[in-house]
Amino acid sequence: MTHDGDRPEGPSAGPSRKSGAEGEGSSAINARGQRVRQALKATLGEDVYSSWFTTLEFAAFENGTLTVTVPVKFLKNWFETHYLDAIQRCAAIEFEGVDRIEVKLRTPVANVPATHSGTAASRPDKGFSAPHAKNGEANPLSMTVPSYTASVGSRTGVDGLEGSPLDPRYTFDSFVVGTANRIAHAGAMQVAETVPDEARGNNPLYIHASVGHGKSHLLHAIAWEVRRRQPSANVVYMTAERFRFQFVEALKAQDAMAFKESFRLIDLLLIDDLEFMHGEQTELEFDHIINALLDGGRQLVVASARAPSHLTRLNDRMRSRMQRGLVTEINSHDRDLRLKILERRVQEKRAADPSFEIPRDVIDLLADKLTESGRELEGAVTRLYATWQYTQTRITLDLVETTIRDLVNGIEPRRIKIEDILRLISRHYGVSKSDILSPRRHRSVVWPRQIGMYLSKQLTTRSLPEIGRRFGDRDHTTVLHAIRKIEGEISNDSRLKDEIEELKRQLNVER
Repeated sequence: MTHDGDRPEGPSAGPSRKSGAEGEGSSAINARGQRVRQALKATLGEDVYSSWFTTLEFAAFENGTLTVTVPVKFLKNWFETHYLDAIQRCAAIEFEGVDRIEVKLRTPVANVPATHSGTAASRPDKGFSAPHAKNGEANPLSMTVPSYTASVGSRTGVDGLEGSPLDPRYTFDSFVVGTANRIAHAGAMQVAETVPDEARGNNPLYIHASVGHGKSHLLHAIAWEVRRRQPSANVVYMTAERFRFQFVEALKAQDAMAFKESFRLIDLLLIDDLEFMHGEQTELEFDHIINALLDGGRQLVVASARAPSHLTRLNDRMRSRMQRGLVTEINSHDRDLRLKILERRVQEKRAADPSFEIPRDVIDLLADKLTESGRELEGAVTRLYATWQYTQTRITLDLVETTIRDLVNGIEPRRIKIEDILRLISRHYGVSKSDILSPRRHRSVVWPRQIGMYLSKQLTTRSLPEIGRRFGDRDHTTVLHAIRKIEGEISNDSRLKDEIEELKRQLNVER
């Protein structure tokens, strides 16, 4: 694959840059890799980058092959399936002449000397390791329990129960407590303190909140604190999407029974984004596993955008079990909490560079204007910090209005785009965007594609020909057929109607 438009002109540009990069040591590779990370974040967006790329490291560049590493096999397979082209495009400038991306697994860290007793990542344990942080950058890690053996048939990439990446920045120390989240924080602390004990206070603990209010932060914090207190505990944090992926892989490998049995080894299971747990077989399996865990006295913590009573996918028994423990909501942040979050995030940036500061009038403006979520506040500080780093310009109100105008002047909500719909459909149905846009006509691709076309007509102002063009250069009659088909299915299928409404809700939340 070549990207001539991305390369410097001139006959000597390619060879000289290539030989220089290939002759450099790991520190130079890391420096180039960091710039590629920034390009990936700008190209793919903050959400995609945060979900998949925070554990990606650049290892070597030789003979046109750029080697990158990830901590778990799940990520290796995901990158090889979805993101090799994106990495190569973004790496083309920094690693001139790159024509191949190779993804490898990092060797787990073992017998790492402890730097201080309070850091969970400093203690080695089977199935739990943390990559070294570089230049102050936080490196997420994964938790796993021992792998299970296939009981029937061959094993097709299902090596064990792999948790989703954990971010070491998300601890109780970095969580800002206020009126809106005090009960959730207290419940999470109690869980973290009592997991090693037989008598558990909040089981299950169910935290629900809108996007960006800190529920995932608390789940990460619980995991870290339990590991700090009880290094031998089997702790698994996983998103509903990760659970679904591993269950499907287990079915393909005829390993479903072994998959279920592996959960018996868990002391603490943390499930994030429960609202994305869908698929009749997946929901049934999840139901059985959760019942077995709770009946066995194991600790469960769940986070979701909605309360248990509002999750129509849960059956009555599961809904009742979720409500048996502590159900707590993180409410919208008041101004006082928003100020505290901003001040804490500025302090964190100052820890890396004491010369960085944001004047009080700017802090007040951000607290008044950015009322949606803590993630929005953190993003504003991060953007201002990047602007200050690159330009060395003093942070002022004028600079704020120029740099983050889309945030502080957000009276008009951003319109939903077809790209947003494609991204959500791809994530929700587990089908790559390239498959949706391809000529493939298998039902597993056609159905998500038709729903995407239907949502595009419902939620955007695009014409049928324009929608067809954005869905792989299809004719407008194909789009019309898809819209009529979904409309007909919705009128006869209340479950599909609920699913469509949930997709619309997610698009409105994420925009």
